[in-house]
Amino acid sequence: MFTGITTDVGEVVAVGPRGQGLQRLKIACGFKRSTIALGASIACSGVCLTVVETGEDKGRTWFAVDTAAETMKVTTAGRWKPGTRLNLERSLKLGDELGGHLVAGHVDGIAEVTARDNMTDMARLTLRVPKPLMRFIAPKGSVALDGVSLTVNEVMADTFSVLIIPHTLAVTTFGALKVGETVNIEIDQLARYAARLTETR
Repeated sequence: MFTGITTDVGEVVAVGPRGQGLQRLKIACGFKRSTIALGASIACSGVCLTVVETGEDKGRTWFAVDTAAETMKVTTAGRWKPGTRLNLERSLKLGDELGGHLVAGHVDGIAEVTARDNMTDMARLTLRVPKPLMRFIAPKGSVALDGVSLTVNEVMADTFSVLIIPHTLAVTTFGALKVGETVNIEIDQLARYAARLTETR
């Protein structure tokens, strides 16, 4: 489990096939190597991935993860390449502060940025998501975009908007996010279960 609070911005430094539909990614980060255990879960732009190798190169820590064909199909991971910047978050430990909302790292789909309005030190992003996901998105509700916990500002027919505060712009990849680019979206788990209960009545 995660909380949607980015703790580092990593960079993909290598991508290569691993056979049987797997792809191995090497991601440079600011974490200390000694704190990353093999088998640990790290959310990479919202995708929960398992660490399979760690190392250091030129004084910078890196970790490797494998992505399966399904992951590359339903998330933006299939488009990651050397130079791609990723929002990183380590998994929660008992007793950690829950600063955002509970995020599983199980991406529901891909959202496209349809508009970006830059304001004084802030930005409003408007995004379009697959229609089946729109029913889970409500004003003042929570949503995770590329692993970042955000509050929904406004909901339209097939789009919704979020406001990005200065701190979030500075410590995530959103500062450079442009119209036409895509992000991973995970809907709020409470919305998911509420909808399921309603359907099964």
